[in-house]
Amino acid sequence: MLFLQHFSSSLLTGQNLQQGFWSYLLLSLLVAVEGPIATLLGAAAASAGWMRPVLVFIAAATGNLTADSLWYTLGYAGKLEWALRFGCRLGLQPELLERLEQGMQENASRILFVAKLTVSFMIPSLIAAGLVKVPWRRWFPALFAGELIWTGSLVLIGYYATEAIKRIQQGVEYFILGLSLVFLLFLLWMGRTLLRKRLNGHGTG
Repeated sequence: MLFLQHFSSSLLTGQNLQQGFWSYLLLSLLVAVEGPIATLLGAAAASAGWMRPVLVFIAAATGNLTADSLWYTLGYAGKLEWALRFGCRLGLQPELLERLEQGMQENASRILFVAKLTVSFMIPSLIAAGLVKVPWRRWFPALFAGELIWTGSLVLIGYYATEAIKRIQQGVEYFILGLSLVFLLFLLWMGRTLLRKRLNGHGTG
C-alpha cells in the first residue's frame, strides 16, 4: 500500500516517472499487489504524458499474469486440506472450492476467463485449478485472452477519463468519470452473475 501511495503522489507531481524501465517495473509490481487501482493510475500517468500507454498496458498485464501464475503454483504445490485450513485468508470456502474443483475438470478455461473479466473468484479459481492439476495449456490461453480484455479496458478507461478531465469544463468531468465507473461496475456484476449461475448449475447437476 505504501508503494501505491508513493506512485500516486509521484503521478500528481509528475516526478520520478521518467525513469524508463524502472517506472514500468514498479508499475508491474504494484499491479501484481494492488490490481485495478494501480492499472488506472498507470493509465492516468500515460494520459499526462509521463508514461507510454502501450508500455503501461504491457507492464500491467505482466504484473497480473505473474500474480495469477503464482496463485496457480500455490494450489499446484499444496493440498486440499491445506487450502481449506487457510481458506478464510484466501477467500476460499469449502462449498465454493468444491464446486470450482468439479467445474475445473471440464470448464477450466471458461471459468478462469469469466473470473478474469470480473475479478470474481479469481484467486479461488486459480488455486482450484492448481489443486486438480489442470495443465497450463488448458487454462492459460483463456486467462491470457481475458487479461488482454480486462487490462486493455482499464487502460482505456483510465487514459480517456483523464483526457476528459483535462479538456472539458469543471463539473462535467465527474459525469464522465461516473459513467466510466458505472460501466466497469456493470461489467463486474454481469460477469459475477454468469459465473455464479454456471457454478450453481454445475453443483445442482
